[in-house]
Amino acid sequence: MNDLPANVQLRETKDVHLDDVLPLYVANDWSSARKPQQLIDGLRNSHTLLTAWRDERMIGLCNALSDGHLVVYYPHAVVMPEFQRLGVGSAMMNRMMEIYQGFHQHVLVADGDAVAFYEKCGFVRAGRTEPMWIYDGADH
Repeated sequence: MNDLPANVQLRETKDVHLDDVLPLYVANDWSSARKPQQLIDGLRNSHTLLTAWRDERMIGLCNALSDGHLVVYYPHAVVMPEFQRLGVGSAMMNRMMEIYQGFHQHVLVADGDAVAFYEKCGFVRAGRTEPMWIYDGADH
């Protein structure tokens, strides 16, 4: 489903506040919530930052890191649990993919239940590549 629920709007802005962002990450038990200043600084330094709002409550967020021409990486796509599976995440990813349409490479790392979601968005496993990282969290 790509239609947003009633009273939900997408905003493309880096003018976000920790008081809006942190509840979203805490509700989804993301380890980056334990590094709030780094989280907000990182989001504000994204190439693109897209947020979803219901009235004045942030209910979703998606960001992109990019060289602006060839490659885009989507590190975060997160939606409040009570708004998951209602089209918010799909709408955000569709908008991001419009922004970066025509780029040679769209990259993300998905695990668990997120894999099926990203497959519905058009992503496929990257051949014989293996995801690799140095990660300072325990939520994966």
